[in-house]
Amino acid sequence: MRDVVGAGMTFGLVLSVLALIIAAVVWGFGANSSNPHLAGRGKSGVLVACGAAVLCGAAVTLVNFFWDVGQGIS
Repeated sequence: MRDVVGAGMTFGLVLSVLALIIAAVVWGFGANSSNPHLAGRGKSGVLVACGAAVLCGAAVTLVNFFWDVGQGIS
């Protein structure tokens, strides 16, 4: 179970970094072309990508915590 979560976490972190790079490029392009809508979309994308990276990084810890809680119920 933990190996599956670890593999998913790795895949999610790679995708989060790619999304962060793309969103940063969009933000920079929007800022340099005086397009506030595009710059705002880029800022939102950067925040979402960072949030996704934090969740992916915490995935193993969260699964371990809830696994231990579930084992203590019975």
